[in-house]
Amino acid sequence: MSRRWAAAALWLAALLPHPLSAQIVAAGQVVRPSGGDTVYVASARVVLHQVGRDIQGPVDSALSSERGWFRFSFRADSGALYLLSARYGGIEYFSTPVHTNPERPDTAIRLVVHDTSSTAPVALAARHIVIPRPDEDGARTVLDLIVLRNDGESARVAPDSLRPSWTGPLPPSSIGIEVGESDVSPDAVSREGDSVYVAAPLAPGEKQIALQYLLPSDGGPVTIPVGREGGIVNLLVEEVGASASGAGLALADSQLIDGRSFRRWTGEMSPGAVMRVTLPGARRGPVPVLAALVGALALTLAAAAWLLLARKPSPAAAEEPPGTPNRLLDALGALDARYADRESGTDPGEWARYLAERARLKAALEATLAGLGSER
Repeated sequence: MSRRWAAAALWLAALLPHPLSAQIVAAGQVVRPSGGDTVYVASARVVLHQVGRDIQGPVDSALSSERGWFRFSFRADSGALYLLSARYGGIEYFSTPVHTNPERPDTAIRLVVHDTSSTAPVALAARHIVIPRPDEDGARTVLDLIVLRNDGESARVAPDSLRPSWTGPLPPSSIGIEVGESDVSPDAVSREGDSVYVAAPLAPGEKQIALQYLLPSDGGPVTIPVGREGGIVNLLVEEVGASASGAGLALADSQLIDGRSFRRWTGEMSPGAVMRVTLPGARRGPVPVLAALVGALALTLAAAAWLLLARKPSPAAAEEPPGTPNRLLDALGALDARYADRESGTDPGEWARYLAERARLKAALEATLAGLGSER
């Protein structure tokens, strides 16, 4: 469960009708993958959480039985969502929202937890890099979206307090680092020299880490190491005269994102490969805040990588496809978390784009939920 769930759940709670009480049963098992199968987890602390407009927090807790079973009976507020969590190996694992239809109790919930290992393999599933035109001082604010994938049974953890759970290279000429809306805490991400360090545990499945850093205005070619794992790369550059090269990298169709045109290179690059980007000395001018592009870029880049990803075997813990309630909630939560209470300090055009994207996602979510409701 990503960190963005809390904001998304709060947003969805605001869509729901006024509270009506109903007795709900939520039950299931805590299990752990082991040797290609699952085993029961006894004595795990399972917590029921309420996420509503007025109340957010734990509602009840229980220890799982010898065979991993747990059961909650509670009076539901129809204006709230309910989630379950289990802590194992120092990591909190969350369920998807509990079904609160009293006529169809949710009694087959599986809370999956994982052992931890400092050697669990974590691969670079994809890397999406966006280089906009330069701002007024000639520097470029780069968006670097890193997607990590753990296909194993154990969560990857740091071996000790001095070493990260994962590290990857940054462009040697880049400066600074800021962490955007990601699946790990910003406090767990840092820059050390020309590398990004991630100290957070990386559970099986995919984790997205959104970074921003500066490319100075010295005008020289930019080298971008892909990393020792290699992986799928999407490179978008806004300036028409830019060029890029690298083993496995090929020019693809241009992309129009948020009214701005980007040249795109894509491909599956081998371990240790390096991209070389030549940027023109384009006319400088004001550039809208890069954060305004993140929502649109997430959809565009995901589509750009889809054909390459489709050729790979499906991982054991695959990411849900776009358009499911969970993915739409994640997108809404990320959007609202980024813009909450920031209207006064946001460019009017950017704010209008935010409202339009929010309305689009809201309509998609409502349509999806309505479709699921008709299936019950």
